[in-house]
Amino acid sequence: MKKLIIASTSTLHGGNYLEYILPVLKNHFSKVSTLLFIPYAQPGGISYDDYTNVVKNAFATININVKGIHEFSNPIEALENAQGIFTGGGNTFLLVTKLYENNVLKTLKKVVENGTPYLGSSAGSNITGLTMQTTNDMPIIYPPSFETLGFLPFNLNPHYLDPDLQSKHMGETRETRIKEFHTLNTTPVLGLREGSWLEVKGENIILKGNLTARWFIQNELPIELEAETDLSLI
Repeated sequence: MKKLIIASTSTLHGGNYLEYILPVLKNHFSKVSTLLFIPYAQPGGISYDDYTNVVKNAFATININVKGIHEFSNPIEALENAQGIFTGGGNTFLLVTKLYENNVLKTLKKVVENGTPYLGSSAGSNITGLTMQTTNDMPIIYPPSFETLGFLPFNLNPHYLDPDLQSKHMGETRETRIKEFHTLNTTPVLGLREGSWLEVKGENIILKGNLTARWFIQNELPIELEAETDLSLI
């Protein structure tokens, strides 16, 4: 049975890394003593080692050890033997490229579908959808494919922002970008605001947190989904 936490972000404004969601993660990874971390998204170009240390410090507060996938000579075996997996945020184009280059995408999909608990944040959440095409990230590298893990029957837009009606900026909004996606694609998109996450258990996909999420379907008006909505029933 799939067990996933899919978070819009790792850090809320004014908080520490993963602080807002640690109680949830303690329960999610209750049977995990060592977590496998995938640092491929490298936010801001941070090194794999430095990024892994950030994650180690956060999970130490709930008594879970962390090892980076780059520390293993065989990343496929590392995934197959992992007690739990976390893919961190950063650049989704880079993350997906490295997953393909290291030939681990199919193995990651297999082990999570077989029940290894998974956490994704930001880019690590983007890859749980059907494709990565609704990411906010700059295309700094060209991945072999936009196809991702497909744990969700839709795409995500993490860090979803509502228009600031007081702003004088006249640029496009997140909603505009998603509508552009829907001119060529039929895949539904969930705009996941910061502080919200999805809890996946088997086929159930429950919206968690204190905020609503915005649901987009091609040629339809977007709607707001309340917390505790099961998206598998939509």
